[in-house]
Amino acid sequence: MEAQPSGQAVLELVDIRKSYGAVQALRGASLKLRAGEVHALVGDNGAGKSTLIKTIAGVQAFDQGQILWKGEPVALNGPRDAAKLGISVVYQDLAVCGNLSVSDNVFLGGESMSKGPLGSLLRRIDRRAMEQETLGLLKSLSVNLQKVRSPVEGLSGGQRQSVAIARALLGRPEVMLLDEPTAALSVAQTAEVLNLVRRLRDQGLAVIIVSHNLADVFAVSDVVTVLRLGQIAGRFEVASSSQQEVVAAITGAEWGVVS
Repeated sequence: MEAQPSGQAVLELVDIRKSYGAVQALRGASLKLRAGEVHALVGDNGAGKSTLIKTIAGVQAFDQGQILWKGEPVALNGPRDAAKLGISVVYQDLAVCGNLSVSDNVFLGGESMSKGPLGSLLRRIDRRAMEQETLGLLKSLSVNLQKVRSPVEGLSGGQRQSVAIARALLGRPEVMLLDEPTAALSVAQTAEVLNLVRRLRDQGLAVIIVSHNLADVFAVSDVVTVLRLGQIAGRFEVASSSQQEVVAAITGAEWGVVS
C-alpha cells in the first residue's frame, strides 16, 4: 500500500530538480522525513539516490526546488549548513582511520581540549573526556565496546559502523542519513547494524537509509520511497506492503503503484 503523508516533517524536499548537462539526475523529486521514523530510499543504479542524499547533506547544489526544515524554507550551501541544522551523514566508506582509536575516530577533527588556561594555551587534548563521551554514545546505541582506546582496524564491520554512527551523533542531530549501511557485511554484522538503526529511531531521530537490500529495508524501515530515473516511482508503508510491490516500482512493472 502506498504511504499517505501524516504529521509535519522534520525535513522536506519539494520538487527537487538537478541536471548534469543533458542528464537529468533528479526530475521533481519530493521527500518527507519525520522524527522517529526510518525512511528507506531504494532504486536501481542511476536512479538518483546518491544525488538526492548529497542534496540533503548540502554537498550537491540543486537547480530547482525547495528544502523545508520544520516547515520553514532553508538554504543548504554546504555540509556545514546541513550540520548546523541537525543533519548528519554516514557514507558507505565510513571514513574511519584504522590506526586511530575508537574515541579518536569519534572526535576526529573536533577533539576536546583540556579546560583551564594551560589547556587552551597548549592545546592539550582531553582524552579522558573524549573516552567517557564515546562510551556514553556507544551505550546509547546499546553497543558493548569497552576498549575505546583500541585501534579501529581490529573491529568488525558492524563495530566500525557503530563508531561512524557514534561520531555522527556527536553533534546531536535530528536527521541521520545512512548510505548502504549493511553493504559487504556478514549476516551477524548486518543484524548488529540494523539494531543500531532501530536505536536511532527509538531516540526520536528521522533516519533515512539508502539500500539495495530489500530484506534489510523491510526489516527496519517504516516507509520506503522508490526512485526511478530521477523521479519518485512510489512510496510504501512497510507494514502494509510487499517486497514484490517495491520491486515492481523499481523496475516499472505494471502493479498499479508506479506514478
